[in-house]
Amino acid sequence: MFGQAPDRPGDTLCCVAPTFDDLLARARSLPRDGRRAVLGIAGSPGAGKTTLAEHLVRELNGSGAPWVAHVPMDGFHLADVELDRLGRRDRKGAPDTFDAAGYAALLRRLREEADGGTVYAPGFERVLEQPIAGAVPVEPSARLVVTEGNYLLLDTGAWARVRPQLDEVWFCEADEPERIRRLIARHEEFGKPHERAVAWVLGSDQRNAELVAATRDRADLVVPGTALPVPRGPRPARAEV
Repeated sequence: MFGQAPDRPGDTLCCVAPTFDDLLARARSLPRDGRRAVLGIAGSPGAGKTTLAEHLVRELNGSGAPWVAHVPMDGFHLADVELDRLGRRDRKGAPDTFDAAGYAALLRRLREEADGGTVYAPGFERVLEQPIAGAVPVEPSARLVVTEGNYLLLDTGAWARVRPQLDEVWFCEADEPERIRRLIARHEEFGKPHERAVAWVLGSDQRNAELVAATRDRADLVVPGTALPVPRGPRPARAEV
């Protein structure tokens, strides 16, 4: 079922699928009492998290002064040199290949320092597949921060510190064959040969997807693929999953 996840123990998911306009209205309502709000968007690799986040930010900011910022989780990938040292590079993208504690600390800082100076978050260079420090500025004018990534609802290890920093978490859910097709195309777009892209998607990515899918019921809202805007053009080099 799609729609709103339980607000209290014992509540059940409703079956009304939100439209994109519904999502815009819900996001607009999150900042309250003059404080900054943080909206999380979770979901498996290729489910449409970045597409939704980018369109929300674009539509909410419109042509006026920007008041919504986009901070992806992907900037907290460990660098390849560290993954090599840890022996984890062959499963890059798994939960223990990110700095989860650093991500949670940044989210807390974004909430607590909303009226201070600019906060800089790391970005992710997808052509190089490397994190880039200080690539994403969050100005004091940002009253809503949209952050997205696979593991926002994971409740193990340092990932458990993430959810308390988020006002709401929405879970993107895509048709499985379409999700896999998107992932293969993405890996090919950034240089992987077809056979290697397929092997990675059906191996490492799929294991991660199954782990993420198990967190669905912890979300405040489930967003079906039908509510997602159609992506405009190719994914930029500096992009988020």
